[in-house]
Amino acid sequence: MSMFSIGLSGLNAAQNALNTTSNNISNVYTPGYNRELTILGQQGATAGGVQVNDIQRQFSQFVASQLNAATSSSSALATYENQISQIDNLLADREAGLAPLMQNFFSSLEDLAGAPSDPAARQGVLGTANTLTAQFRAFDGYLQDMQEGINGQISDEVTQINNMTEQMATLNREIALARARSGEAPNSLLNQRDQLVHELSERMDIRLNIQDGKSYNISLPNGQPLVAGTNHYRLEAMDAPNDPQRTVLGYRDSGGNLVAMPEDTIKGGTLGGLMTFRAETLDKTQNQIGQLAVSLVVGFNEQHAKGMDLNGEQGGDFFSIGQPRAYSNPRNTGVEEVVGASFDAANIDQLRATDYTVRFGNAGDPPQVFRKDNGQQLAAAQVDWDDATGTLGFGGITLEFSGTPANGDRFEVQPVRRATADMQSEIIDLDKIAAAQPINPDEPPEDWIISGTGDNRNALALQNLQSQALVAGRSSLSQAYGGMVSDVGNQANIVKVNLDARQGLTAQLKAVQQSESGVNLDEEAANLIRYQQFYSANARVIDTASTVFDTILGLRN
Repeated sequence: MSMFSIGLSGLNAAQNALNTTSNNISNVYTPGYNRELTILGQQGATAGGVQVNDIQRQFSQFVASQLNAATSSSSALATYENQISQIDNLLADREAGLAPLMQNFFSSLEDLAGAPSDPAARQGVLGTANTLTAQFRAFDGYLQDMQEGINGQISDEVTQINNMTEQMATLNREIALARARSGEAPNSLLNQRDQLVHELSERMDIRLNIQDGKSYNISLPNGQPLVAGTNHYRLEAMDAPNDPQRTVLGYRDSGGNLVAMPEDTIKGGTLGGLMTFRAETLDKTQNQIGQLAVSLVVGFNEQHAKGMDLNGEQGGDFFSIGQPRAYSNPRNTGVEEVVGASFDAANIDQLRATDYTVRFGNAGDPPQVFRKDNGQQLAAAQVDWDDATGTLGFGGITLEFSGTPANGDRFEVQPVRRATADMQSEIIDLDKIAAAQPINPDEPPEDWIISGTGDNRNALALQNLQSQALVAGRSSLSQAYGGMVSDVGNQANIVKVNLDARQGLTAQLKAVQQSESGVNLDEEAANLIRYQQFYSANARVIDTASTVFDTILGLRN
């Protein structure tokens, strides 16, 4: 090869190296960009000169996979922490929390016991009762708003995920076409695809399988495909089969039917953080608030009914509360429905802060009842089924069915989830507060003898409910509320500690990824000078070759 050709090959190599360096510098802040290197090699086996073997992308699939997994976990924990901190702040608020309002209510009962016929004392009881019930309703509204907010966020996340998987399938096709045309890897498209995988990991935990070292296949942790080559499969946000107020993920099976996925399928990313928070904390807190309210209402009404008001009449219900809710599974083969649901005051100590699944079997067999919080089945002795009347009792509630459900039919039961939404103080007339006890309480109410207006025995009994184990038969109201606040606080602290640790790991992996794939402006500036010198030297070679050529021509003349 001539000196002139050698110089030209060097100019071409230098030009490519300068273009690569310039591209690196211009994309220093481009998300997902991977630094490129110009790989040079000797031209031919014996001939002189240099050639550009490849414009190599500095990308490590191993590091990227580790970073994506850490990012998915960090995103889930960050979402969880953001949500649970709102509940933690709400419950622990010393002014807006329920603890001071319950204390004020029972303090007003103490004032009533001191002056049972005093209108001011009676008005104080009604005022604190109204404030307390209003705050219970406010708590329910706040938590329900969070439920609806999560439903909306899940729908938004599903839309974004579907857009990404569609782009992924398109990029798979474009990359394959680009390889077929040029025989080389299209670095820009590869960067876009790997950035999509990273962004998808921020939204959910995924499984990446690289087919033949080229095409990306994406699936959920349960194996459900999202991207297979140039095909993509959409997720859908749908109402939960067992709870129409709850949004879950669904997919179309081979028959085109929309099938709901178990809620614990997704654990990583923003989507997983939302669903995990809802299942672990939000549902539990709503149920605990509901259990607390129902226990207060049932216990207080029961004691109030034992007393006598200023008119000499038996005390009526002081509070009202929402009733249990039940939903039939859409796959039920029978037509029987739950037509009535109520709390069982005689067994209210069995009331728990959980939802249940009721599953019916063969005719004549009692249904099986499973707790949703721990999956345990209630013992046969804890379930009372009357086939003749279609009445089912368990967990401090009673359900009435329109008949006997068919074998395999299931029902979702939420005893206390939304009970607080309808909590009200029912007494308006001051005289209706039953602060007294009849002289002959063992007689029926119509035979009661009116005691004096200074009788405060039932007011004292109502006040003493504050220290009684009304909640689940083992905790007082303040103890139950304190335990709930502590549970949420501890969980919030655990999530924060895990988030800090995971973010630290993510930052370390990000640093490793940047050291290998990121653009270093100082290094690129040095390369720019080096390749400029490389270009100038090869231009000098060509100039020298031209001079030599002119000299040779001059000799002939």
